[in-house]
Order: sequence, then C-alpha cells, then structure tokens
Amino acid sequence: MNKRTFYKWHRILGLTGLIPVIFWALSGLSHPFMSNWFRPFIAKESFVPVAQNKMKPGLSIQQVMDKNHLTGLRNLGLISFNKGTYYQVLNKDSVYNYYSATDGQLLPNGDRDYAIYLARYFTQDSVSAIKSISLQKQFDIQYQSVNRLMPVWKVSFNRADGMDVYIETGQSRMGTFNNNTRKIFLWVFAQFHTWDFLAKIGGNQFRLTVLMGLVSIMFLALLSGLTVYGLYWQKFKNVQRKRTDGKRFIHRYHRKLGLIVSFIMLLFISSGAFHIYVQLHNNQPEKKPFEQIVSRAQLGISNLQLPVADSVINKISLADFNGHIYYQVTNNKKRILYFDAVNGRELPNGDQQYAAYLSRYYGDNDIPVSITRITEFDNDYGFINKRLPVQKVSYANGESRYIETTTAKLATRVALLDRAEGLSFIFLHKFFWMTWAGKDIRDIVSMLCALSVLIVALLGFTAFIKNK
Repeated sequence: MNKRTFYKWHRILGLTGLIPVIFWALSGLSHPFMSNWFRPFIAKESFVPVAQNKMKPGLSIQQVMDKNHLTGLRNLGLISFNKGTYYQVLNKDSVYNYYSATDGQLLPNGDRDYAIYLARYFTQDSVSAIKSISLQKQFDIQYQSVNRLMPVWKVSFNRADGMDVYIETGQSRMGTFNNNTRKIFLWVFAQFHTWDFLAKIGGNQFRLTVLMGLVSIMFLALLSGLTVYGLYWQKFKNVQRKRTDGKRFIHRYHRKLGLIVSFIMLLFISSGAFHIYVQLHNNQPEKKPFEQIVSRAQLGISNLQLPVADSVINKISLADFNGHIYYQVTNNKKRILYFDAVNGRELPNGDQQYAAYLSRYYGDNDIPVSITRITEFDNDYGFINKRLPVQKVSYANGESRYIETTTAKLATRVALLDRAEGLSFIFLHKFFWMTWAGKDIRDIVSMLCALSVLIVALLGFTAFIKNK
C-alpha cells in the first residue's frame, strides 16, 4: 500500500467512525450527570421490615388457606401496611393476593395498594397524588435491564419533578427511581451510547454485531492514525501538498492532540470491544427461573409455632428443595434459617444447601468447592447486580454463581472471561483506577478524556473539509 492510499484509508475509516464517536463521547459526557451530580434524591433507599411480634398475626397460613379454599401456593410472606397485617400469597398463577392475618379476608387490589404504600415510604411523600400505577413485566428505556428486578410496579407521582418509583412488592424493595431530568439522561444514554434503537430494528444480536463492527472500524482508524502521524511521520508527511503554515494549523492540532490522547482512545476502544464481545458470547437464552408449588397438605406445623422467637423474625417464606418443604426465616441479623414445614426442626447450614440446590438447577451437577455468603458488593459481584445478600457458589473451573435464596433467583454467573471483562470495563472504561481521588474527581477525569477524544475527531473532520 503506497503512502497516498494509506492516507486515504485513514480518512475513510475516520469519517466512518465520526458519528459513532460523537454519539459515544457526548453520551459518555452525560453519564456522570445522570449517575452522580444530577441523580434525584429519595428519602429512603431500603425498607426496614417490621418484626413478626409487632405485626401480631392472629391466623396461621394454614387457617387462611383453609378459609379461602386454597389448595396450594408458590410462596408466602407476612407484611404490615396501612394499619393491617396480611399474608402476601403468591398464587399458582404467579399473582400476589393479600389475605388479612386477622380474619383471612381477601384484600382487593392488595398488591397495587402495597406498591403505593412502599413508594410513599421510599419517597416519604404522603401528600402527592398518584398520577398512575402499572405493573411492568418488561424492561424499557426508563427501567433498563441493569435494574434486574422484574416484575415491578411503576408508581408515578403527580409532582413537578415527575417522580417515578419502581417497586418489587414480593421483596418489599425498590428497583430504581427517576425524575424528569434523569428520564432525559436515560433516553440520551440508551439511544446514543448503547444504541437500543438497533435492538428494536433487528434484535439484541444485531445491535451487538453492529457495535462490534463500528468499534473495529474505530480501532483501525486509531491504528492507521498512529502509523501516519506517529511511527512513520517523517516518511508520510511529504505526501501532503505544500501549504502555508496558516492553512495547516488544523492538521497539526489534529496530529498532536491525536497522538497525546491515543492511549485514552485505546483504553475506551479495547474495553468497549471486550465488553461487547462478552455480551455476544453470553447472548444465549436464560434458563427459566426456579418455581415451586407447595400444597396445603405439605404444611404440617403452623408458621406461628416455629422454634424461634417472633421478635427476631423479619420475614418468612417457603423453600422446596431436596424433597422437603421448609419455612425460610430471615432474622433480625439478616441470617436466613430453615425449618422443616412438617416437624419444625431446623436444617443446619440450610441457606448453603439451598444455594447449592439452586446452583445445580441453573447450571450443572458439578460439586462446588466453596459456598460463601456475600453481604457487600465488590469487584467480582458489583452493585449492578442489585441483589443482597447472596450465596456465592464457586467451582473448580473458576466459575461462580451468585444465588439469591430469598427469591430462588440466579443473581449472576461469573466465569473467568466475565471476571476479566468486568475488571477491564470498570478500570479502563469507567476509570475506577481513579477511585482513590473520589467519585467527583474520577468523573471529571473521565469526562475530560471523552471530551479530548471528541475534539480529536472533530479536528480530523475539519481537516478533511479544508482539504476539500
């Protein structure tokens, strides 16, 4: 390839990648505003449950089932809201119904009312009217898959800030919350950074393939630029037509600034490409979430007669594994205990046994080398996964499966490739190597780097126009 042809291909590659660079840089600049500086305030981010002794249930779950002719259920909970105590029953049709723990009566629209109660709790807003409420079963731009929890109730307040709160009633927790400003940032980021519009055109596989192609073009543009303006500049510069210095200043700035920020560009491109590749690699249908049906006959001992004090019971539900039905009790120290539903005997290391059982369901029958309770997010299991506490089930091949036993859900699966990509993305793409300086400084540095890449691209385009 002669020198003039090399210049030509650098221009072609640069122009092809210009629009994606502008989109990614501008949306990247908006991210710190969305996630940090302009993040809306909410009064409470977690729900504090009421101990069972304060809820004072008068009826057992068996009595409630008999009164309402329920032959089976998927799961149960015991909750208190709006001055009442209720059994939160997940029926066979996966719909939550609420029955009074005092007289067993069905509460109409109970799940909807509980979602509103929780939304008001998290916002500490008991005054504003509810503009709308809907049960959401699919992710969208305002409630993206990064929020993990599904299904959720979307509760919209009639307020000037347009606050929406997303509630998972089964676990009494919040998925996320958005005001008008954050909704705009979410739209910008979804359209211009992750390019969600491509998924609507041809599916997620199509979106990822297009993004990988564009990132590859950007890498070739970077490589050719380094070759033209860096490694072999003395040989290539004579190809250009002679111009006065006044007409060449754009080209000089493009060259010099491009060389300076080339390392930053390489960090963004390589980590982005690795991120997209792993998503393509993992883009396979997920196994259906674990489900159970517990019949009335399998519930022998009353849930109100377990060998544990009511004052330490914060939550109660059911777990069906290894041929037994257990009452799953979360105590006031956030420990999860298991009591046989027939005789009330406690199962030693029950949460680990249940995690191993669920891990086999979601994976294979390999024997785990360790099972560890995780109560805080870290580099391997980041805050993006939402769910805590979880059990980390580790295998000899380096894979770990994180199981949320209270929902029987696979929070995430982390193989060696995923672990490498995760570290690459948070350190090279999100600049976690600047964490020591604080989140604000880290965000400022990442924005300056994104801005410098944008300037280089625009200088290159300006130089192209002047050549014309």
